[in-house]
Amino acid sequence: MTALDVTLVRADDADRPAFRKELQRAFTEAAAAYGIGGQEVPIPPDEDVRASFRAPGAAVYYVLLEGAVVGGAALQIDARTHRNSLNFFYVAPEHHGRGIGLKAWRAIEAAHPQTEVWETGTPYFEQRNIHFYVNKCGFHIVEFFNERHPDPHDLHGAEADEDHAEEPGGEGFFRFEKVMRP
Repeated sequence: MTALDVTLVRADDADRPAFRKELQRAFTEAAAAYGIGGQEVPIPPDEDVRASFRAPGAAVYYVLLEGAVVGGAALQIDARTHRNSLNFFYVAPEHHGRGIGLKAWRAIEAAHPQTEVWETGTPYFEQRNIHFYVNKCGFHIVEFFNERHPDPHDLHGAEADEDHAEEPGGEGFFRFEKVMRP
């Protein structure tokens, strides 16, 4: 097997609409594999993606394979606490299963060596993601948000109603952490 040349490059502000569109395409196709989707709201919703772009310490990267864009990551870097978040991460569906995601994750870790703890999450049904984060990247499941244990940081929080139960993750969401150094 040939080694893959996977690198990261920062996405400029002007790139963000295209980034959002490709992120939503990847997430929508993943949700469709589980019979979820078909609603008018993109997955993830535009406002959630835009909020991640505006978050304090936001860093948005494209994932490149041999110089061509095949994915991306939206991070939130906290230079004070060194607890950083992977808000969104995707590899285009046509590139799944080639090890690109793991190489991209390692590049993200290398780009942020000061990180003490990484945090991310995924909907309960996303078995590929759970496998990837736990078995490939070394994250641990630390919390499971659901109707009996709501996420206090959920953007839809108190306004959530029965309509949100139909959204991906509306029935449960895993939170993961990876401790890099104590």
